[in-house]
Amino acid sequence: MRTAVWDDYEVIDTTNGEKLERFKNVILIRPDPQIIWKNPKQSPLWKKADARYIRSNTGGGHWQNFKNTPDSWVINYKDMAFNLKLMGFKHTGIFPEQAVNWDFIRQKIKNSKKQMNVLNLFAYTGAATVAALKAGAKVCHVDSSKGMVAWAKENIKLNNLEAAPVRFIVDDCVKFVKREIRRNNKYDAIIMDPPSYGRGPKGETWRLEDDIYEFLSLISELLSDDAGFVILNSYTSGLSCAVMDYMLSMIIKNKFGGSVCSDEIGLKVTSTGLTLPCGSSAIWSKNQSI
Repeated sequence: MRTAVWDDYEVIDTTNGEKLERFKNVILIRPDPQIIWKNPKQSPLWKKADARYIRSNTGGGHWQNFKNTPDSWVINYKDMAFNLKLMGFKHTGIFPEQAVNWDFIRQKIKNSKKQMNVLNLFAYTGAATVAALKAGAKVCHVDSSKGMVAWAKENIKLNNLEAAPVRFIVDDCVKFVKREIRRNNKYDAIIMDPPSYGRGPKGETWRLEDDIYEFLSLISELLSDDAGFVILNSYTSGLSCAVMDYMLSMIIKNKFGGSVCSDEIGLKVTSTGLTLPCGSSAIWSKNQSI
């Protein structure tokens, strides 16, 4: 289990399908389907939360705001800063467990003998984009949501990276990759954070378990001859780290050599010292495993 260590974020406690979290000075209660245990609540902060996300029986849900939580606020990880907001579907604009991958991205880019050209697919609000730019890479940031790309631009500005070499694309990731193949464009690293299910800007559908193998085959055609790494993340139990490891080994390692590592990623729970699983990552690396 690879775990991220933060100053501005922590999982304070977990029980009965919910987690109590601190995002800098904002305390939130959010649902988590993996929290099936029902131990007694161990923190008094359960009663002092700023907001709680309530799921609806018909799907989706809403935020119950107890203390006039700000419309947005800033959270820091090391020298990176991110703008957070309470989104309609329980999210805040960041996945804190991904910090372990941001560290890996920065290390690999800094150790490269050239300026790496990085493709960030399903790029969301751009945390991995910020990490890559901070390390000196060029980045192409692709997401199908115009709103998420706008949010990513906010994070770029927040980190004083307006002059950095980044290109933002609002497009369906599959269609974009196919066009890049036709253009014979190449990348030295590819980061993928695909959703379990999604729709493109023109109604294109994406189902992770159905589409990911073909998609990995496509992205293998975009890798340069001296590519450094590929990161694949998953938040669904239907795509385990072992399955992702197998696919990256068959598609990427067999073609380019190197090694593949995979593991669950998680966050320490302050009240118990145990690790809350938050998904899985598989990483192909040309020269160095994780």
